[in-house]
Amino acid sequence: MEDQGPEPCVLDIEDMTERNGNFRTAVWTGRNLQVTVMSIEPGGAVGLEVHRDRDQFLRVEAGEARVEMGPSRDEVDLVYEAGDGSAVLVPAGTWHNIVNAGEVPLKLYSVYAPAEHPHGTVHPTPADDPERPA
Repeated sequence: MEDQGPEPCVLDIEDMTERNGNFRTAVWTGRNLQVTVMSIEPGGAVGLEVHRDRDQFLRVEAGEARVEMGPSRDEVDLVYEAGDGSAVLVPAGTWHNIVNAGEVPLKLYSVYAPAEHPHGTVHPTPADDPERPA
């Protein structure tokens, strides 16, 4: 998989998401938007984070997730279950975490507006993300 942005293209996002074995792979990065595909191992998580200046859309393609959101690091009290076909919308400034609550890898894709990661970003594991929340 290679970052196709910012060239115009059509992606089979479902297939790319399901085939991706990396924690995070940027598949399209433009000036105002970015699409990444993610694979989170059972028991793993994105990590509690906030994007102060960008909105985020995530869609679960396979697996089971627990979605945690709230207005501050100490007040993440909105908890949702999400599965295949679920969309998660995270407004700018909202603290959030996505946890794999199932027994198989959680496959999802994320749309950031504007882009969050450098063009061509690939993080094979969570530890490879220098910005990963603790």
